[in-house]
Amino acid sequence: MHKSLQLPSGYQELLQELKGRIHAAQVRAALAVNRELVLLYWSIGRDILARQGTEGWGTRVIDRLARDLQNEFPGIEGFSPRSLKYMRALAEAWPEEAIVQQLIAQLPWGHNVRVLDRVKDRPTREWYLRAALEHGWSQNVLVHMISGQLHEREGKALTNFKRNLPPPDSDMAQQILRDPYNFDFLTLADPFAERELERGLLIHLRDLLLELGRGFAFVGSQVPLVVDDHSFYVDLLFYHIRLHCYFVIELLCGRPHKRSSVAQPVMWRSAMRAAIFTPFQYLNAT
Repeated sequence: MHKSLQLPSGYQELLQELKGRIHAAQVRAALAVNRELVLLYWSIGRDILARQGTEGWGTRVIDRLARDLQNEFPGIEGFSPRSLKYMRALAEAWPEEAIVQQLIAQLPWGHNVRVLDRVKDRPTREWYLRAALEHGWSQNVLVHMISGQLHEREGKALTNFKRNLPPPDSDMAQQILRDPYNFDFLTLADPFAERELERGLLIHLRDLLLELGRGFAFVGSQVPLVVDDHSFYVDLLFYHIRLHCYFVIELLCGRPHKRSSVAQPVMWRSAMRAAIFTPFQYLNAT
């Protein structure tokens, strides 16, 4: 039996401080990604507006542009025809880059879309966006406030709003951390090749099982295992019904095998015995 660890004085205080710093850094990183995303969308909308004015671009050209962008960046939902039209609407509503930098890009894309849809005049749009930033409203709260005509009760003065960023513990900050548009925006082909392959295999799981042959049953993906206090994750885990054994599949996607990879089968076998095997399987695997 392991003796319980006697924690030094001040440990809990340091732990809480580190948690707060890590969370604050996550929020700052998410806000930075969100800012770049909204600025990109605004610039795309500005370019579409300019081409429509000088070259008479119509809906069919925008549809073609959306299709070509989606072909170039598969899996990113932000380049649909509807999204491009929202980008154009954003650039039309806020033609000055200064206010986009100072206000519009500080809010999530979804907040901007909701305001474009539900508020028609610019001063009221700005009031709701500044209020959302000041109070850290989520999208649902923002929509509720617009529906309740809050600006008419509170007054349309914009001088009461001081914040340039949402409060780090607010609903908006949490929403930015989970915003799928931000995750899509950060999808880069090479670093995520193995995860993309894994996801593709899972989508076509039936075909994969047929390819592997009879008797294979899918157990899970990214199955956690702990070896010597270090966490490892099995990319794909299968069980063979007839052979009564597990099959671990590690996706390398062209990565050169490291020397440590030679010992990995032994590591997987030990970890599987400790973490997943039933007592019957454990005895028969020794």
